[in-house]
Amino acid sequence: MPEKLSLAILGGSGLYSMTGLTDTTEHDLKTPFGKPSAPIVVGTLEGKRVAFLARHGIGHHIMPTEVPYRANIYALKALGAERIVSINACGSLREDYAPGHIVIPDQIFDNTRGRARTFFGEGLVAHAGVADPFCPDLSAALETAVMGTGATVHHGGAFIVIEGPRFSTKAESNVYRSWGMSIVGMTAAPEAFLAREAEMCYAVMAHVTDYDVWHVSEAPVTVEMVIQTLNKNTRAAQAAIRRLVTSLPEERPCACDSALASAIITHPSAIPPATRQKLDLLVKKYLM
Repeated sequence: MPEKLSLAILGGSGLYSMTGLTDTTEHDLKTPFGKPSAPIVVGTLEGKRVAFLARHGIGHHIMPTEVPYRANIYALKALGAERIVSINACGSLREDYAPGHIVIPDQIFDNTRGRARTFFGEGLVAHAGVADPFCPDLSAALETAVMGTGATVHHGGAFIVIEGPRFSTKAESNVYRSWGMSIVGMTAAPEAFLAREAEMCYAVMAHVTDYDVWHVSEAPVTVEMVIQTLNKNTRAAQAAIRRLVTSLPEERPCACDSALASAIITHPSAIPPATRQKLDLLVKKYLM
């Protein structure tokens, strides 16, 4: 049995390692969905065992479309993680969500096109419910942890995820605003959906780096702009994670751990043995 981890951190642009980890071990795993983005570092933070994975690989060489999302989530699950906090860079689509602020979104709109969005298929069908795609309990705890650092934090808002790697056009950005979206980024989907299928809690700490390209009085977003803001926010992100890990209860009070209880529709006798073996980590308790 894997050790039970208090938390897994998916580091995004600007956060490629977790300071303060001690007693660390690197896990270079291979999953049925390929290898994760990078070796997963498991260590002790504030007395709790946590995992860290650099989403874009060491040196940031993996594009948003190319991130092995399924392998990343599967590997974290295999190592014993039950909760994931995802660190994301994002552009703001609202005047009040200013660069340098942190957003804990409560909704997601998947506008990507070229990504595998589910673990299922190949003879096993499951329809996971994602009406509320982020774990409310973990999101609330994350908001409290971020507030404790003194950073400006907003709870709530719809996170639209685009394919990338390019930034939006002005026409696209204004359409997203007309749809009621709050922030825009490139990696929270399909992560949120895969985490739900894996029955893991998932919450996002989104760092606002710019006003995308809709704001007429601000310069259009650039990579330099993104990195500058992220570098300023890294300290707050690290401090928030340290606060969060000490506040999490041992047992999860949410329903994330039973997300597949009524989702699997395929009769067990119809599931191909190879598929059953491939997804054993996720579905074994429902196919006994």
